[in-house]
Amino acid sequence: MAAPVDLELKKAFTELQAKVMDTQQKVKLADLQIEQLSKTKKHAHLTDTEVMMLVDETRMYEGVGRMFILQPKGVIHNQLLEKQRIAEEKIKELEQKKSYLERSVKEAEDNIREMLMARRAQ
Repeated sequence: MAAPVDLELKKAFTELQAKVMDTQQKVKLADLQIEQLSKTKKHAHLTDTEVMMLVDETRMYEGVGRMFILQPKGVIHNQLLEKQRIAEEKIKELEQKKSYLERSVKEAEDNIREMLMARRAQ
């Protein structure tokens, strides 16, 4: 009678271990993406700060591939603000995904603990 329960526990532990390892990799990836997006956001903010200090008649160019296109100051400013907004949205999404992954691992660990407690109670 004890052998099937032990086999079930062993299977649950291996599944949990695989899930934890997979989740840890996903969390590390999310952390790296958040860090990169934060750098992008900060770079856009600093660039925008410098652009706004220039006079309106300053010639500004947007890099497109291998060429540069003359753009008014307002267009460059709007592009930098949009870049910051998009980075902020993606950071929020990644943080939500990360917290979901951490919760799912915790729930799986709790399930294993419950199985162990039930096993000990028998």
